[in-house]
Amino acid sequence: MFIARVVGDVVATHRHAELSGHKLLLLRRLNLAGREEGAELIGVDVIGVGVGERVLVVQEGNAARSLFKSPRIPAQAVVVGVVDRVDLMSGELPEDAG
Repeated sequence: MFIARVVGDVVATHRHAELSGHKLLLLRRLNLAGREEGAELIGVDVIGVGVGERVLVVQEGNAARSLFKSPRIPAQAVVVGVVDRVDLMSGELPEDAG
């Protein structure tokens, strides 16, 4: 699992049948300074989040198959929570490090 920021929506009118009815999000991982880092990835939204929100992402195929109760779902990253706050030994993870 990791923390990410939703940086966009992905619109795909033609998609695998197992993804029908599920919103796709463009995500970027956050580091411990609260800054976005690395390449974007596409995740399936199962909780209803929007652009700009900090989210908890599980990135593992078996977790996606378990959540969707489908051995055929073509997803690896799934948004499973909204992050309200992260407490670190050094303080709180900044909400927006810009």
